[in-house]
Amino acid sequence: MAAQGGAAVAPGEAEGRAARAGLSAFFAIVEAWGLKDEEKRVLLGRPSKATFYRWKAGATGHPSADTLERVSYILGIYRALQILFKDAKLADGWVRRPNTASPFGGRSALDRMLSGNVADLFVVRRYLDAERGGWA
Repeated sequence: MAAQGGAAVAPGEAEGRAARAGLSAFFAIVEAWGLKDEEKRVLLGRPSKATFYRWKAGATGHPSADTLERVSYILGIYRALQILFKDAKLADGWVRRPNTASPFGGRSALDRMLSGNVADLFVVRRYLDAERGGWA
């Protein structure tokens, strides 16, 4: 058991807390981006509607490794945008703007991310990390 604030925390409990925090951050980000619930579900890997709404309400259960990987990419994309654009509205709006860079081919990053493939989240994240000069 890991100690947290003087109390012992079971490994499963720590993972549950991390999943809740990640999903909470995910929902805050996609709200800032103005996404519809169905778009949010696609980014999460198309969980059932019941599971999605439980997650949205703050209950996590045990999200899959795929879901947590997707959440991690979204968090990284958001962070990179906040670094690249000092204006939060510009950063949040970037995902919807058409982009002529090679990974997007004139489409928006959101269009690419909504393909449903986790690899497309990776591509957007990698592009933004390269634009800002690497990992920070």
